[in-house]
Amino acid sequence: MEIKKPLLSVVVPLYNEGAHLVRSLRVIVETLSRITPYYELIGVDDGSKDDTWQQLERAAEEIPGVIAIRLSRNFGKELAVCAGLENASGEAVIVMDGDLQHPPELIPEMVRLWQEEGYDIVECVKESRGKESLGKRLGVSVFYTTLDKLTGYNLKGASDFKLLDKKVLEAWMNMPERIPFFRGMTAWLGFRKVELPFHVADREVGMSRWGIFGLVRLGAEAIISFSTIPLRVVSLMGIGFFIVSLVLGINTLVQKFQGTAVTGFTTVILLLLIIGSILMISIGIVGEYIAAIYHEVKARPRYLIADKKNHPDLIEEDRELKHDHSLVTSASAH
Repeated sequence: MEIKKPLLSVVVPLYNEGAHLVRSLRVIVETLSRITPYYELIGVDDGSKDDTWQQLERAAEEIPGVIAIRLSRNFGKELAVCAGLENASGEAVIVMDGDLQHPPELIPEMVRLWQEEGYDIVECVKESRGKESLGKRLGVSVFYTTLDKLTGYNLKGASDFKLLDKKVLEAWMNMPERIPFFRGMTAWLGFRKVELPFHVADREVGMSRWGIFGLVRLGAEAIISFSTIPLRVVSLMGIGFFIVSLVLGINTLVQKFQGTAVTGFTTVILLLLIIGSILMISIGIVGEYIAAIYHEVKARPRYLIADKKNHPDLIEEDRELKHDHSLVTSASAH
């Protein structure tokens, strides 16, 4: 029996999405099956606290082509994407969310641009961000503007919804960073790229789990991973605190002119506020880079897989492939 390698691999990172998981995966698989019979859909459960893994196991048993991977704990979306990419075997791999905010109906056009137009990366770019709070919109805008200024990569509107050719995936896998930033890493790789605009659809169930602190942490990690400019202009990063120092300094001067300040106190407090604020910010920025170096030199695995389930047909095919390989090995030995 000839075992066909997948033409397409689709990676779907999942966290607490059991309520809609099976239905969403069926929609994606239905789209894939119209393109090619040779595909795999890799769902990665990133240490969910609900029944996501049970639902993913059920999907792997009932839906052809579904592969279920469960990480040993919650490692974060970026590392869940890494786990999926490193277990993909298709000629091209697509990364998308499991809540259908990344519309599966775009997949045929992504594949067409890859196969017929010869693009190595098909990047889906958000024309609208869907239902988001004003605070989150402003935060995202500040993050992408800052990243653009510091790294030169304009990721405004970028998403994780991408198609990568196999050679791009192989190049990406040669970047073994412990703190990955998928969007930035694919931008750094280069290759022939095309953008495909889309509107973010409404979530199937619930609300986004990305809080303000999670977004701030992701932003800090992305900037540290792709720019050393903060180290070169570290004193400028203390401007915000310096402004606070000026306000307090003016207050101190007013007290001095009013004759209510202690002799010598004015000069001392001004120097302490200005120098102290700049030093603390500088040490903090340097500390962030040292922390990133610390995580890299430990060289721990980026993630750990606790369990993996395939559709029964895939398991049988894998057994046949191993059996055929053993026969070939035995024949060559004789």
